[in-house]
Amino acid sequence: MFEPDYRNLVDCAYNRKPRRIPLYEHNVNAGIIERITGQTFVSFFFEQNYKEFFKPYCKFFLDYGYDAVTYESCVTEFLPYGGALSQPRTGYIDSMERYLSYPFEEAVRIYIERSAPRFDALRACMPKGMKAVGGVGNGVFEIVQDLCGFENLCILKYEEPEIFEGIFRKAGDMLVQIWTWFLREYGDIYCVARFGDDLGYKTGTLLSPQDIREYILPQYRRVISLIHEAGLPFLLHSCGNIFEVMPDIIACGIDAKHSNEDQIADMEEWVRKYGDKIGNFGGIDTDHLVRMDNILLEKEVSRIYALAEKKAGGFAIGSGNSIPDYVDCEKYLLMIDTVRRLRGDFGGKKI
Repeated sequence: MFEPDYRNLVDCAYNRKPRRIPLYEHNVNAGIIERITGQTFVSFFFEQNYKEFFKPYCKFFLDYGYDAVTYESCVTEFLPYGGALSQPRTGYIDSMERYLSYPFEEAVRIYIERSAPRFDALRACMPKGMKAVGGVGNGVFEIVQDLCGFENLCILKYEEPEIFEGIFRKAGDMLVQIWTWFLREYGDIYCVARFGDDLGYKTGTLLSPQDIREYILPQYRRVISLIHEAGLPFLLHSCGNIFEVMPDIIACGIDAKHSNEDQIADMEEWVRKYGDKIGNFGGIDTDHLVRMDNILLEKEVSRIYALAEKKAGGFAIGSGNSIPDYVDCEKYLLMIDTVRRLRGDFGGKKI
């Protein structure tokens, strides 16, 4: 019988060799879990019946060999006048008037009010031996994009530099307030704290490296300091080619990094460059879980598992991004089963 132990994930985050190489996902789409388990429960979330949602959700991670449950409540879900990050819409903050009148304090209150019942239900449903990884979803850059829109943000840099500089600080202020509340109330049920902030694309960073260093990373330091003071390691999820700013990001105090895409760099390069400094999470390009032949996929998972075993420090294995609703369930389960077979606790359930 599989017995979860969240300390394996903690060891990986602190770049220590774990007793067992853990499985890790930034997110597993709940619809995928429904298809794999045959249980219908996603509707409970939208009905705000959170306990009935989290019971099968948490049990999935237990049944399929994970040491921790991945869950975060995203800030951008609740931002007044937000939505430009995920939708093709113009950002709300496009003038000094809107910037000065934006209800930042109200946004913090709304987040806390609406997220607390979710975290309470997660606590009630957490399986023995497990904790959660995640916490407050979205980083500084994603929050700023949600309010301003990326294109408009770039225009503001030149036409309204005071807004461009101030909006990052305002996002940092919001995150500090929210994380302070979260760590006080729910830090005990989390083993690794994380936010996602996609700073790059295939060939480089979305903002200039200098802008990232000047405006974004100082806010990272504020949040990471809070997390470390609470006794938790911090995991950064960031997509894209961010090699140019990785030394600066590491200097901010991150303990581990997730997200990799083979067309940017093989996971071996991430380990070679930073494996002695931080924990490495991921390894299997999500595209492989959609299109790769099963025989080749099993070989690829075995190759990444061997890389994890070889590394002196921490390595948690899983997709290089997440498990969205278009992933092939059979291939996702093949990845899980291969890892569990290689580490000696095979018990995955095939469909």
